[in-house]
Amino acid sequence: PCRVEVAITAHIFFFFLVLQASVEASGEIALCKTGFPEDVYSAVLSKDVHEGQPLLNVKFSNCNGKRKVQYESSEPADFKVDEDGMVYAVRSFPLSSEHAKFLIYAQDKETQEKWQVAVKLSLKPTLPEESVKESTEVEEIVFPRQLGKHSGHLQRQKRDWVIPPINLPENSRGPFPQELVRIRSDRDKNLSLRYSVTGPGADQPPTGIFIINPISGQLSVTKPLDREQIARFHLRAHAVDINGNQVENPIDIVINVIDMNDNRPEFLHQVWNGTVPEGSKPGTYVMTVTAIDADDPNALNGMLRYRILSQAPSTPSPNMFTINNETGDIITVAAGLDREKVQQYTLIIQATDMEGNPTYGLSNTATAIITVTDVNDNPPEFTAMTFYGEVPENRVDVIVANLTVTDKDQPHTPAWNAVYRISGGDPTGRFAIQTDPNSNDGLVTVVKPIDFETNRMFVLTVAAENQVPLAKGIQHPPQSTATVSVTVIDVNENPYFAPNPKIIRQEEGLHAGTMLTTFTAQDPDRYMQQNIRYTKLSDPANWLKIDPVNGQITTIAILDRESPNVKNNIYNATFLASDNGIPPMSGTGTLQIYLLDINDNAPQVLPQEAETCETPDPNSINITALDYDIDPNAGPFAFDLPLSPVNIKRNWTITRLNGDFAQLNLKIKFLEAGIYEVPIIITDSGNPPKSNISILRVKVCQCDSNGDCTDVDRIVGAGLGTGAIIAILLCIIILLILVLMFVVWMKRRDKERQAKQLLIDPEDDVRDNILKYDEEGGGEEDQDYDLSQLQQPDTVEPDAIKPVGIRRMDERPIHAEPQYPVRSAAPHPGDIGDFINEGLKAADNDPTAPPYDSLLVFDYEGSGSTAGSLSSLNSSSSGGEQDYDYLNDWGPRFKKLADMYGGGDD
Repeated sequence: PCRVEVAITAHIFFFFLVLQASVEASGEIALCKTGFPEDVYSAVLSKDVHEGQPLLNVKFSNCNGKRKVQYESSEPADFKVDEDGMVYAVRSFPLSSEHAKFLIYAQDKETQEKWQVAVKLSLKPTLPEESVKESTEVEEIVFPRQLGKHSGHLQRQKRDWVIPPINLPENSRGPFPQELVRIRSDRDKNLSLRYSVTGPGADQPPTGIFIINPISGQLSVTKPLDREQIARFHLRAHAVDINGNQVENPIDIVINVIDMNDNRPEFLHQVWNGTVPEGSKPGTYVMTVTAIDADDPNALNGMLRYRILSQAPSTPSPNMFTINNETGDIITVAAGLDREKVQQYTLIIQATDMEGNPTYGLSNTATAIITVTDVNDNPPEFTAMTFYGEVPENRVDVIVANLTVTDKDQPHTPAWNAVYRISGGDPTGRFAIQTDPNSNDGLVTVVKPIDFETNRMFVLTVAAENQVPLAKGIQHPPQSTATVSVTVIDVNENPYFAPNPKIIRQEEGLHAGTMLTTFTAQDPDRYMQQNIRYTKLSDPANWLKIDPVNGQITTIAILDRESPNVKNNIYNATFLASDNGIPPMSGTGTLQIYLLDINDNAPQVLPQEAETCETPDPNSINITALDYDIDPNAGPFAFDLPLSPVNIKRNWTITRLNGDFAQLNLKIKFLEAGIYEVPIIITDSGNPPKSNISILRVKVCQCDSNGDCTDVDRIVGAGLGTGAIIAILLCIIILLILVLMFVVWMKRRDKERQAKQLLIDPEDDVRDNILKYDEEGGGEEDQDYDLSQLQQPDTVEPDAIKPVGIRRMDERPIHAEPQYPVRSAAPHPGDIGDFINEGLKAADNDPTAPPYDSLLVFDYEGSGSTAGSLSSLNSSSSGGEQDYDYLNDWGPRFKKLADMYGGGDD
């Protein structure tokens, strides 16, 4: 048999090996039973079972080796079974009687055949002085032997050992490496073996925490462990020969890191905020504070307890609150919370581990701020019992009074906001009270007009409440009700006509001076002595006048129902009534006169023009009558032809079709084409009837077979009407005025052109200009000017056509006509030189002319000129008498001229 010895922390645990019985004798039939070889599997464990911890291994006998078995646990929430039969813990829990026994099922996946076995867990006994201590003796783990044979028979092998976890305290001080256990195989006596470990902490991150001596199998830890980082390590130990061949099945080694109290409690928030309504009863929940401890929460190191260290302020009691030491719930323990006295409490909360042990436990603190919230425990109270106000009559949206209240509740909350209600004194609802959101005052406002003559004063009863009801047990005091006295001020009001509009019925045709009615206004100000005067505001036809004192309305013209100012037989006139109050007020009234029709309009023929054929057949003329009167002074109408002229009745006949229409026909067989005026007598049905001779212009024309006129010209009146004649005369007059204006404009334009020629700038005078060209031309043939300007200067602007008063300043007086030679209209070109010489002599001998020394005309500067006179230059005299030596002093520009004239006789 195989033996496995395990010693950890001076304790030896024994496990039963599951034996598989298989008896096979030489020459005999081997017997095999499918199922669990054991009826009950047992395991001894420590009190705390950790998640993923292997508990034991169950074996299932599969005789033919072809069955595929699936394992299940009766407690799947606590235990699971792998395919190899290893049982693991699904979660961490302390071992108790409810977890002491459970079942494991094995089911064939194909045949659905099912087997079961019981598993019993028992608690490992502990010594009273035992906790977590390091063992000075290195424990030894021996690999189980492989299945062997004895005397030719198969021997049953014990089931695999489940190695209890190794408990190692965190934060160990060493020295390191610190030996934990020694792993050994029974085959190391015959073989040279090599040992190794794998898993997180060994060859997987974090690597190097655990190492093993490959020769001796000594497993050691290399540094202190931290349970808050990794609480458990799951390693697997291996044994191979020097060739690397596996000689033992790997065994699992679980190392639990034992927690030490190395972490203080930490609150989730350093400052906690909570609220509680004022007036709350003892036991009212306020808030919950929570702290966490990184140590093991299932051990004393992570078990926290809470308590209140201090309370500020300590009124009305130093112990207004208490805290549940396990959950951290804060509740009230005393009555007397009043927001108006204490609005906020500050508590210092302490959390201590080790179940609150003040000696060994670690502590930390946080602050809890508890705000006492407001409830409506203070009703609003008026600052005065009576308020006063006044309002002018007929005014709305006017603030009459300002009601002020006090409320001790928190401002701008529903428990503080006031709501005002008028409980009496306003049966017609003429007042309303709005609340000022900032000041909480009540604004009494007029919402309907008030008449002073009806109500001179109002006494209102007003109650003040809050937006939310008062707290239970609190009543409104008398101060929540007040009286508002409102005085109405009398003002001057508008006079008003009654009725308005006023309707009267009158026949048309009333003569001027007829009194129609009296239209007066009333003054609503009964307590003011005032006079009312009347004026006419609107009278479109100017038919009426009103007496300014008594309001009597009289006609000043004949009333005519057919006037365009009358609409639907009604004539509207508006009058103004004004009082003499301060300030004066006025009102308007409308008088509507319903005019009754009289027979004052004679009927007229309609249409006034018609056409017919030269023969009676095939057509006739249908006519009717137009009467501006209405029934019974209109139709039916009587149509007739006058006795004179006699040709009317001889040529025409008229037949009445009905009360409104008649038919005019030719009486003779043929009437020559032309335009005829046919008088027709039309009589209406009025009482008395009214007749009228109306002219119908009839065009008699040649007609085709259909009775249509074939003449090109349509009906044209025998003569033009007055309007047409006036239009034609106006057109003729306008045309004559336009022609006259055009002639005057042309004459004025000619005069302006002549004046411009006389006042032309010397630079623009072709006689005085030296024309400069950029190219050399062919002489006079290339010049575009009139040579007659040089040939006959006096013919350019004869004095006979010069306007009086428009002359150049250097011209000769008009009364002294110069005797300049006159050339013919077509002189020979060679005569130009002679003409110039003769003109020069005439200019020199003319004593009345300004100093002209050549044909070139210069501006005459008048007497007293600083430039002196040019008369000293005698063009006809010799230049030898002059002294030109001074030209040498004028600079280089006059040097050539000085050489020509100042050089003496040479």
